[in-house]
Amino acid sequence: MAALKKEPVVSMFDSFKEFKETKNIDRTTLVSVLEESFRNVLAKIFGSDENFDVIVNPDKGDFEIYRNRVVVADGEVEDDNKQISLTEARKIEPDYEVGEDVSERVDFTKFGRRAILNLRQTLASKILELEHDSLYNKYKDRVGQIIAGEVYQVWKREVLVVDDENNELILPKMEQIPSDVYHKGETVRAVIHRVDNENNNPKIILSRTSPVFLQRLLEAEVPEIADGLISIKKIARMPGERAKIAVESYDERIDPVGACVGVKGSRVHGIVRELCNENIDVINYTANTKLFIQRALSPAKVSSINIDEENHKAEVFLKPEEVSLAIGRGGLNIKLASMLTEYTIDVFREIDDNEADEDIYLDEFGDEIDQWVIDAIKGIGLDTAKAVLNAPREMLVEKADLEEETVDNVLKVLRAEFEG
Repeated sequence: MAALKKEPVVSMFDSFKEFKETKNIDRTTLVSVLEESFRNVLAKIFGSDENFDVIVNPDKGDFEIYRNRVVVADGEVEDDNKQISLTEARKIEPDYEVGEDVSERVDFTKFGRRAILNLRQTLASKILELEHDSLYNKYKDRVGQIIAGEVYQVWKREVLVVDDENNELILPKMEQIPSDVYHKGETVRAVIHRVDNENNNPKIILSRTSPVFLQRLLEAEVPEIADGLISIKKIARMPGERAKIAVESYDERIDPVGACVGVKGSRVHGIVRELCNENIDVINYTANTKLFIQRALSPAKVSSINIDEENHKAEVFLKPEEVSLAIGRGGLNIKLASMLTEYTIDVFREIDDNEADEDIYLDEFGDEIDQWVIDAIKGIGLDTAKAVLNAPREMLVEKADLEEETVDNVLKVLRAEFEG
């Protein structure tokens, strides 16, 4: 069979150059997608693509298409796509005979604007699908890792961040430290919080409020953690305000708290700045629940603790001057201690035996305090006047779900009883 005449190659570069420079897609996959897209269009035009050869060169943006047909006698053509008459075949090469295969170059541009448009749409859809798959696969195994990206857009509910390959990452408002301020073009660090993939549309969600972010920052600053000599057991955070970290050493020669904090706080200074001046308390972890709760409430000094292991509750008794330290500003200390130990912690002022003997049940104040208020206070385990007076005011407001004015009135009535 005579050699085919070499024709000028149709260039895709101008029409399809965006597909040539697709990100995150390897060359083999791209060739496969381009070929499949051409075949889909050919099948729509000719009814089948089985007898076509598609050759794609994505590096240059070029492609060649050849249609293979069998030569049949004149008047015996039953399928124009797969057969060609002897007369038509000899117009291509004069020495063709019946039964031979004819391979003919197909000029895709002659199929018209609609075919080109159809191809572009098919390509765009498949390339987008591939890019989504590639993005998902790139990040799905990186959850929990720190990433640095550039702030691209700042919106009310989220910040759009781009990585070094211009992939879009989302930092939602609820995952931002309250005092964070972002400006376009700035670099921001966050932990990859999760990767959603609804309808093959991956969303990479970042977080700066996750305890994992603080853990990764600490791991980067403290070599002993990376070496496995110190373990971070638990972290509790109120982002941007305060955090408590429980650490344990596997080498008795190493003080885990000192190693994490560093000389004069040198190892946590950078972390504190990164977290918008979030104060960081580091304590020694212990499996002893009472001791762990005691350490978690530092700097307050605990006198005694009653543990209810079944309900994960702890009653902590302190000297009157220690109560405010245990609760902390805005209740931060006791909230973080509860989060860290996973125990509901109630704090009480210590009272001596003489004061306990003089106590009065709340029900006896029914003529001065509404019964629903008494029931609400009893509902949190306080059923005597001294117990209420020794409980922190903030606890009565929060746990009994009472208005501050109501609590102040109750305290006033109870104090009057003992002062009188």
